[in-house]
Amino acid sequence: MNIIDTHTHLDHLEDIEGALRRAQQAGVAAIVAVGVDLAANKRNLEIKRATQQPKIYVALGIHPGNINPAEVAATLKFIRENIKEVVAIGETGLDYWYKWVKKDEAKKQEQRATFQKQLELAKEFDLPVVIHSRGAWRDCLSMTQQAGVKKALFHWYSGPVDILQEILAGGYYVSTSPSVAYSPQSREAMAAAPIERTLIETDSPVYYGEKDKGFLAEPKDVFRTLQAYAELKKVPEEKALNILNQNAKDFFALQDLNLRSSST
Repeated sequence: MNIIDTHTHLDHLEDIEGALRRAQQAGVAAIVAVGVDLAANKRNLEIKRATQQPKIYVALGIHPGNINPAEVAATLKFIRENIKEVVAIGETGLDYWYKWVKKDEAKKQEQRATFQKQLELAKEFDLPVVIHSRGAWRDCLSMTQQAGVKKALFHWYSGPVDILQEILAGGYYVSTSPSVAYSPQSREAMAAAPIERTLIETDSPVYYGEKDKGFLAEPKDVFRTLQAYAELKKVPEEKALNILNQNAKDFFALQDLNLRSSST
């Protein structure tokens, strides 16, 4: 059965070629490669252009933890120049949990200013936004709504359920990762979010689980996310997969992607 990993950092993988081969062999039909800065955006585009299978799509953006003030303008220019190859703007957003940000209002404002520029870019080109919102869920939601962005994905959402309900009421999506197998916050959020508004991902190469007992994720591990998510939602894996795949196709407008459907 085919599956989509909707969020991975291919440029961060040590063995990109091997990871893509293993993903294809496992049944990963498509991957959304997400950028975090100028170098990552360039590398992910190179990987996309050089890869036939699995199908690679790219989201280009500036992550709140990767802001280089001297590079912001050049990064936005690069995104504009390659906008026809982009399925979303991101990974962008805010993160107030970083130690160097928590008590530094100037750093928070720098994040907000950079996020705002990317929201405006998404609005201009009518593209969805992939949002990193850790510790800044309310501000991310408010800024996204105020910018008039129609499609947004709060990736790996594990924030408060009350804000989750506002995200859903705004017509936006959330996603989860392999952490849904064990993280109380992830499980609570995904239990509350309807499957029709959910996507699944790996956020590779994140390490999941306890030290020495977990695993370093790569795109093929999106099947772990599927298994844990379907179990949590008490939905057969095949049924969940069909819905989640369609959600991803709709959100990223992947009209050219043909998937082998699972029997239900």
